[in-house]
Amino acid sequence: MNAREFRIRTRTLAVLLCSSLTGCLVGPNFEHPQAHTPPDVFDRTQSAQASSQAVESEFNPDWWTLFNDPMLNALEKELTDQNLDVAAASARLLQSRAGQRIAGAAQYPSVDAAASYNRERGSPNGILGLLGVSPTGSQSQSASGSTPLGVAPLPGSKGSPAYNLYQFGFDASWELDIWGGVRRGVEAASALTAASYEDRNAVLLSARAELARDYIELRETQALLQIAKQNLEIARNATKLTEMRKHEGVTTDLDVANAAAQAESIESLIPTLEARTETTINAIGLLLAKEPGALKARLAEPRDVPGLPEQVPIGFPSELVQRRPDIRRADAQLHAATAAIGMAKADFYPRISLNGSAGFQSLQLSNLADWASGQFVVGPSITLPIFEGGRLKGTLQLREAQQQEAAIVYKRTVLQAWREVDDALIAYDAEQRRRERLKAVVSLNLRALSVAQQRYKAGAIDYLEVLNVQRQLLKAQSDLEQSDADADAHLVTLCKVLGGGWESTYAQPGAAH
Repeated sequence: MNAREFRIRTRTLAVLLCSSLTGCLVGPNFEHPQAHTPPDVFDRTQSAQASSQAVESEFNPDWWTLFNDPMLNALEKELTDQNLDVAAASARLLQSRAGQRIAGAAQYPSVDAAASYNRERGSPNGILGLLGVSPTGSQSQSASGSTPLGVAPLPGSKGSPAYNLYQFGFDASWELDIWGGVRRGVEAASALTAASYEDRNAVLLSARAELARDYIELRETQALLQIAKQNLEIARNATKLTEMRKHEGVTTDLDVANAAAQAESIESLIPTLEARTETTINAIGLLLAKEPGALKARLAEPRDVPGLPEQVPIGFPSELVQRRPDIRRADAQLHAATAAIGMAKADFYPRISLNGSAGFQSLQLSNLADWASGQFVVGPSITLPIFEGGRLKGTLQLREAQQQEAAIVYKRTVLQAWREVDDALIAYDAEQRRRERLKAVVSLNLRALSVAQQRYKAGAIDYLEVLNVQRQLLKAQSDLEQSDADADAHLVTLCKVLGGGWESTYAQPGAAH
């Protein structure tokens, strides 16, 4: 076997050896934790008594369309592209993807090119003294041959003359990922990118829910304002009636004062409700990155509080873990913590790198590209940790403890999710049943007010009784309107805790960078 065949076989053996070694991965492999579904949480759909019931059916990710409100649908559509919190979360996702790409670069060789020009002069009192250069004397040639470091100084000068040094070339290095530390790093970075993606989804989901609540609050406030104005008109008419009866000598100033005070009390509610309307419109505008007052023309016209659907599809219990961003984020963070253990374990083993450089060096620019000016260095290097003062063991213990914490956080997140779903189902059903009772209260108070007004006109009762009935009616009407809004808000909460509303066309982790 000649020298050329020996080199080829040696090179092939080295490649095969490297390939087999880089297949090793230290540290635990991540397995998605099993999240058990509580058997009785979704059973509440069977015991619900309200008219709008939650049912186990395919979940609608565009849950806000359940309210059948075109204005709300339009606002939610604008939210995805305009909300600044979502935009900031999307920017953080891009940062995380860039970090993933940086981590992945460690898997490949690095190649650098460099070129330089230097004007240099060596010191005869330094290392040139070993080459035969005297700081004061002169010699015919250098210790290494002829030029230029050891040449005799020019007449009347001392030491070695200055010279030019031109060079350019390439440097390359590649650390073999024998133990999988780099691959574990890429795995951790990918998991953190997935966690960042879920952060963005959670922000979008929260923004959608907040927009829906603000919209419902706006319609509730506008309805309360209408109720206050209607009751104010009733109170003013009652004041006129008492003034007429006083003029006729049927009643006294007491009834007039009571009626006027009632009208003033109702009118005092109006400025607060008007201000609340303005601030709620501004809150919606902020969610859509609008200046204060920019949405007033669109939202100032009063509309009813959105009604509830007959049925609310809530999906199936097994889907909750795959749909809620906080659970998916906790899973990704546990994945990253598990991969970090492998990175810490890889630091216990030797590091092997392949290094090389090639280029040209010359004292004359004219012959820099000649083959005679070429130079190269090729060879492997190995680094073996011997004594680190406990740093490596401490890092491994830290990563293992962090993984234990991530596992606990995941378990708590799942339990919290089930609790929120259970609470939301309870609250949604209870508020609807309360609303039914309030409807009966309003109906009875309207009847009572009509009877009281008729009896007052007939002189059977004093006006104080009419005032009490009117106060009860105003409170009942306000409570009913607030209950309508609360029922809507509970539906928003239910849909939010079920994890829907973040789905969009935004790129998934692992998409093209």
